[in-house]
Amino acid sequence: MSMRTKLLGGALVAFLALTGAARADTISFADAVSTLASDCGSDIKKFCKGLNLGNGRIQNCLVEHAAKVSPTCTATLAGVTASIEQRLAAQQSFTTICKHYVAQYCGDVKGEGNILACLNKATRVKEGQCGQAITDAGWR
Repeated sequence: MSMRTKLLGGALVAFLALTGAARADTISFADAVSTLASDCGSDIKKFCKGLNLGNGRIQNCLVEHAAKVSPTCTATLAGVTASIEQRLAAQQSFTTICKHYVAQYCGDVKGEGNILACLNKATRVKEGQCGQAITDAGWR
């Protein structure tokens, strides 16, 4: 395990402990950018000046300079990264996780957006793995 991995893992544990959450809620991409700008703005200006967003450039830069980046930024980066990864995983696994409920409650519904609206109306879907996947995906 690399020093960067240990540092980010420790920061994530610290972040979760500070929020008091056993499981972090997912964050939107826009909120992730805003949070990073707020908590890491000075570190980004100092260590990553001139880098464009996208393709993980800012994240990689902050990780490369982890020993010099503020503890607040390190914790925020770890929390935001974990949350975005959880959101993306939920979006990718939604169809598989919710297929039983789609067949049961929304079998005649066509189109992903309409199916999602149907599932969000079905009371029983709000609990369990499918409901959690919808929430984690940021669709509720």
